[in-house]
Amino acid sequence: MNHTSTESVPIDVPANLPLGTKALIAAFTVSGTVHLIRPAVFYPLIPPALGSPRAWTYASGVAELACAAGLATRAPWAPKASAGLLAGVWVGNWWMAIAATRAKRRRPALIAASWLRVPLQLPMLRAALNSPTRAR
Repeated sequence: MNHTSTESVPIDVPANLPLGTKALIAAFTVSGTVHLIRPAVFYPLIPPALGSPRAWTYASGVAELACAAGLATRAPWAPKASAGLLAGVWVGNWWMAIAATRAKRRRPALIAASWLRVPLQLPMLRAALNSPTRAR
C-alpha cells in the first residue's frame, strides 16, 4: 500500500490539539529522550526503596515517549496513562524536593528548583486528563 499522500495516513496531525496537549506531547518527548540519553539526571527522583534508579529511569523514559505518541494520535488510553505517569513522576518530584531540603550539603538552587517542580505537575495532569481522544 502506498502512503505517499497525507490523506492515506491514518493518524491525526497534532495541529488541531489543545495547547495543553501539545505542550504535554513536547514535554514528554523531550523528557523521555533525555531519560534514555542521560539517565543519571533523573536518578535523584527515584526513592532508594524502589531499587535500581537506572531501570526506573529507562522505563519511565519509554513510558513518556509512548504517552507522547498516544496523545499525538488521540489514542483512547493516552489521557489516563499520561495522568498515571505524571502522578508517579509527582511522587518522584516530592521525593527529590524533600531529600534536597534534608541533605547535609544543602544546595539552595537545587532545593528551589526541586520545590518548583512539584506544583508544575498539576497543570500537566489537567492537560493530560483533558486531552481529546478518537473514537475506538
